[in-house]
Amino acid sequence: MKAILLRELGDPEKLQLEDVPDPTPGPDEAVVRLRAAALNHRDAWIRHGLYAGVRLPVILGSDGAGEVASVGEHVDRAWLGKPVVINPSLDWGSDERAQGPLYRILGLPDSGTYAELVKVPAANLFDKPPPLSWEQAAAIPLAGLTAYRALTTRAHLRPGDTVLITGIGGGVSTFALTIAKHIGARVFVTSGSDAKLARARELGADGGVNYTSPDWTTEIVAMAGSDGIDVAIDSAGGATFAKLLEVVEPGGRIVTFGATTGSPSTVEVRRIFWKQLSLVGSTMGSPREFGAMVALYGQGGLRPVVDQVFPLAHASDAHRRMDQAEQFGKIVLKIAD
Repeated sequence: MKAILLRELGDPEKLQLEDVPDPTPGPDEAVVRLRAAALNHRDAWIRHGLYAGVRLPVILGSDGAGEVASVGEHVDRAWLGKPVVINPSLDWGSDERAQGPLYRILGLPDSGTYAELVKVPAANLFDKPPPLSWEQAAAIPLAGLTAYRALTTRAHLRPGDTVLITGIGGGVSTFALTIAKHIGARVFVTSGSDAKLARARELGADGGVNYTSPDWTTEIVAMAGSDGIDVAIDSAGGATFAKLLEVVEPGGRIVTFGATTGSPSTVEVRRIFWKQLSLVGSTMGSPREFGAMVALYGQGGLRPVVDQVFPLAHASDAHRRMDQAEQFGKIVLKIAD
């Protein structure tokens, strides 16, 4: 099969299209013939050597959709030929509260979805929502799951709540916007790009501010009005996270799922206890949550935001776009017709 291999760390040109052996399913496994895959910032961090446990060579990619090509022992053969979307959250474990000791994410160390074929546990196959194209279906797994768990399980978002989502335009933040609106929340966003703020309003955001403004926290509180901010969803960390303690109303919830700034966060503990705040961490999600999230894009009627589609052979161009933070929504690789 054709696959994009990363053999050495560095710039996007390190991603090379090569011929590699086809995967063979073992017991309880399936091989999916991929039609599309999608990028995540995790892929770029691995490429730069900024992710724990990097082992080369590796086929990157956590997101994928396609048709089941073969199955191993103990797997229902009714899966063969079915259109599926892959849950990239491998071996979550039995505890809904947190992942178990065997947990890992598809695309490292397991070979990922930047390929014509990928081998996964059959338990990670989910029916592709019929209304979605292959590119749309490939866009939802990692970012959709991360946003869904952060909002529902961790933040306990309710209709009528007001939520702030920082750094709109990235995959998870864009999913968080549309899922939060679907739940019935008011949503405000931040970005360093006025164009991305305008795009967010088109998707239903109730308002947004440019975080390059020195008074962005005052502006967002004024926008929220007397109801205030009940929930903040953040992936930036650093100084942004500390500012959220000022923005969120007493009794509010702050959920973090990343630290993309790479800088440490210094928080004023007094604000946490005096305002009765809940600070919550979140990573990916369980199989139950993945199924509930996918249902939003079937019967629920939601649609993911796809930024741009590149051929598999142009994975380096797709990574370059992500490195330059030009995207709004998910960058997708088209693998086969």
